[in-house]
Amino acid sequence: MVLLAADGVAIEAVYEPADFDADVTQDAAGRVPVTVVAHGFTGSAGRPHVRRAAAVFRRYGAVITFSFRGHGASGGRSTVGDREVLDLAAAVAWARRLGHRTVWTVGFSMGGSVVLRHAALYPAGGPDAQASRHADGHGSGPADAHGPAHTDAVVAVSAPARWYYRGTAAMRRLHWVVTRPLGRAVGRYGLRTRIHTSDWDPVPLDPAEAAARIAPTPLLLVHGDRDPYFPLDHPRALATAAGPQADLWLEPGMGHAENAADEALLARIADWAARRAPGG
Repeated sequence: MVLLAADGVAIEAVYEPADFDADVTQDAAGRVPVTVVAHGFTGSAGRPHVRRAAAVFRRYGAVITFSFRGHGASGGRSTVGDREVLDLAAAVAWARRLGHRTVWTVGFSMGGSVVLRHAALYPAGGPDAQASRHADGHGSGPADAHGPAHTDAVVAVSAPARWYYRGTAAMRRLHWVVTRPLGRAVGRYGLRTRIHTSDWDPVPLDPAEAAARIAPTPLLLVHGDRDPYFPLDHPRALATAAGPQADLWLEPGMGHAENAADEALLARIADWAARRAPGG
């Protein structure tokens, strides 16, 4: 399936039904939740670790995987978390057009920052939610161009708390890839990721500020204590900003993002979402 983000970029997306017996009528789809998976930088819908996560999440409901712009078979160029919020909104809106009444988003690393900002910029409908929206130049409110795009629960795995972080060797390498012409060539030909050449304008809503705006939507923050990209002050800052409505899991021995999330952790994440999302 090819979706169009609100700015016209073509987004590769895959829908998979739940891996358990269920009627396929529209009414039955409404009773089955759907997980929308937002991969990390240099990932795609077809990468093995994304497919492994989707296989686990299908035990709990349907799954939508997609490739952010500049990744996989999607069009455009990666803006490393900025306009990607439009890609996620298109995928969530598609889930709701398919009839699913309960949708939760699970994002890894860059995708983790995107699900946080998406939840802040696309709240559930109603005047109070609309009044609380913080437009940062690329969110379009509770509805995407193709329909309602709000999520019912949010899981951010290995997400940063702030932009422009260069405090680890891994992040310094990533910044070289993103900001230097030679680095972008490495990204394109070595990492199969096409990266935009322009700076952010405006700078997107900060992840911690986004986390503070998500309540009352349930939020789970998951982070490994051996993450080579973002140390533990990042998940703790996100949890502090989000307040008591957020759950924080600090995972012993875990590294970074979907590559480091084993099947047991993925199942715990899906179980959390199934219990915390409205209707779960």
